[in-house]
Amino acid sequence: MESAFAYRGRKVSAADIEFIRRLIVEHPQMSRRRLSAKLCEAWNWVQPNGRPRDMIARSLMLELHRAGHIQLPAQRFIPHNNAARHRAPEPALSLVAQPRECSLAQLGPLEIRQVRRTPAEKLFGSLMEAHHYLGYTQPVGEHLKYLVYAQDQPISALAFSSAPRHLGPRDRFIGWSGPQRRDHLHLLAYNTRYLLLPWVKVPHLASHLLARVARQIAADWQALYGHRVYLLETFIDPERFRGTCYRAANWIYLGLTTGRGKADQTRRANRSLKQLWVYPLRADFRDRLTRGGHG
Repeated sequence: MESAFAYRGRKVSAADIEFIRRLIVEHPQMSRRRLSAKLCEAWNWVQPNGRPRDMIARSLMLELHRAGHIQLPAQRFIPHNNAARHRAPEPALSLVAQPRECSLAQLGPLEIRQVRRTPAEKLFGSLMEAHHYLGYTQPVGEHLKYLVYAQDQPISALAFSSAPRHLGPRDRFIGWSGPQRRDHLHLLAYNTRYLLLPWVKVPHLASHLLARVARQIAADWQALYGHRVYLLETFIDPERFRGTCYRAANWIYLGLTTGRGKADQTRRANRSLKQLWVYPLRADFRDRLTRGGHG
């Protein structure tokens, strides 16, 4: 059946839209949240770890509502601003009063902690908001957050989230088809933030941490979301950075983005071009991303 709407890789037919209309009519007392859960149940729309994709279903229904395809019930709960709600206080003075200017060897043992869904997640947000030039925004969907400690003091923070849907250089590098991309996009992780705290001046530390995180992220993703990832990617703004640490950590430069953004409908550049870098986590990553990841 011809697709009437598309959202995050899922084709939504006219029959699908009619099904959602009936769902709303048949459950007039349900909130938007409960309707999205009901839709996930009806469509068997679940994440690889078995949990319902209720946030994506809710977003789809909201897009259909805004486009005039369906009529959702009145919103019962208005959430706080997401960025403000997750913005943590400035880090304590004890964190910023210990400059580290030494060699990597002199820095001592480093501990890399995955802090998503832990009490340290608040500290992660605090450091990003205070010291990263892009600030801090809570990601939607699957994501991991890392804090790196030296002598029990945080020195770095990294974030990884779900990958953008369409990236021409990356898709050509993998060699997957459109259906393969839709089925296996969740097997990629996008490095959204990388922060070395400004008082840490240690040569080669940035590339060293990228390599260390790359060795453990697949297992961490498996532990939290029930599947591994096989390729990492990131964007670098060439007007600000040269990508030196990614190059030193053996990431691969694939080219420039189109500058159109993920929601573009005009096919015209509307933002600065970014460099796209990737890092395969296994030699057989292409096979895993085209035939499905197992093991």
